[in-house]
Amino acid sequence: MCFHILNFGCQMNVADGHWLSQNLMSRGWTAVSEQDAQVFIITTCSVREKPEQKVYSLLGRLKEYVDKNPDVFVAVGGCVAQQVGEEFWNRFPFVRLVFGTDGTAMVPQALERLVSDPDLRISLLDFLDYYPEREHNEKGSVEAQTFVNIMQGCDNFCTYCIVPFTRGRQKSRAASAVVAECMSLVSRGARELTLLGQNVNSYGQDKHGDGTSFAQLLHRISDIPGLERLGFVTSHPKDIAQEVVDAFGMLSNLSPQLHLPVQSGSNAVLQAMGRKYTREHYLEIVQNLRQTCPHIALTTDFIVGFPGETQKDFEDTLDLVKKVRFVSSFSFKYSDRPGVRAEKFPDKIEEEEKSQRLQILQDLQNRITIEKLNQMVGQEVTVLVEGPSKIQGDTQTFWRGRDCGGRIVNFASSFPDLSGKMVLTTIQEAKRHSLIGEIRGEPW
Repeated sequence: MCFHILNFGCQMNVADGHWLSQNLMSRGWTAVSEQDAQVFIITTCSVREKPEQKVYSLLGRLKEYVDKNPDVFVAVGGCVAQQVGEEFWNRFPFVRLVFGTDGTAMVPQALERLVSDPDLRISLLDFLDYYPEREHNEKGSVEAQTFVNIMQGCDNFCTYCIVPFTRGRQKSRAASAVVAECMSLVSRGARELTLLGQNVNSYGQDKHGDGTSFAQLLHRISDIPGLERLGFVTSHPKDIAQEVVDAFGMLSNLSPQLHLPVQSGSNAVLQAMGRKYTREHYLEIVQNLRQTCPHIALTTDFIVGFPGETQKDFEDTLDLVKKVRFVSSFSFKYSDRPGVRAEKFPDKIEEEEKSQRLQILQDLQNRITIEKLNQMVGQEVTVLVEGPSKIQGDTQTFWRGRDCGGRIVNFASSFPDLSGKMVLTTIQEAKRHSLIGEIRGEPW
């Protein structure tokens, strides 16, 4: 069978899509372009409204392929699938499989059953009370940059967030299983591993943990021979332990970058969000991180226009941005998600006001980002090459990669395929969201 995967949303969805692709190919299936697919697999996101709307729009477009070939069908997974469930079957009859995150491990077998029985529909939406381990192909090479799931679900129940309802309660993987997977990936060519979880800082703190803390897991994975870089997302500020902060000063291959979502700079809004930390606590964490690792690159998330957010609350957010000076940030307008507590909160902010605040915040962040990138000019950085750059010259081939702080670096080189290689570059120029470098020496 020929399949095509379309991913929406977070890196965990990307990792799920990659695992599904590898597993299906190991079973003899073929990954193809959209035009040649017999089976479409969509991983979905419902954290914000727009990705959810994109899924419905996409399904409407995929109907064209079904109209041409009635044997074509679609599998929908992820958060929207968990939320909408079997209702997909009423609206889109060509959707024959819906699966939640706990059902992902069983998708390849389910797809094979659907192929053999054209009248069958399957739902894999039950939450399990354990982390469902997946089959892992131990053969063949892997990409230089690879994601590794270490946990699933979330226990925080922030008032705006639908994740605990669509991904379930927190379940940590056994540390031995995580380390074994990481060792296998490095032995097969992975040079950078990114550990994934809704809240990696609370790894091992649920009833499924085996006594290994997140800091201990970082140390065990860091010791794997041949691992050049180690990173993780996402971190909840309330759970970051001193041992994790210390790791940035102790582990040479732990990338000096951290995504630490703050969401708001106002204590009143943070309390209404149920975030369980204050702006003062967040600033203390930042100070501690920079004392331990002065060159750490910090990024974050913001929600503007949360119900009840006053102009003073918003100004507190702007003040926090000026104090921390994030390398970059992701910022969004608040939108109601069905079933969460904030949906019923009064004092909703007008859409026009939310848009204005978002623009002001993003303009401030863009200015800081440009200043931060300009400070990199003249520095030497090691770049892990991801592939060809969108920038291309008349006579030179440009490549794109990231330095250890996660910053995008484009550079020209006459070397053949550099994908997955490490190169030393001197930064020559700063753009709005990236850097231009000049390669030094031989790649490795």
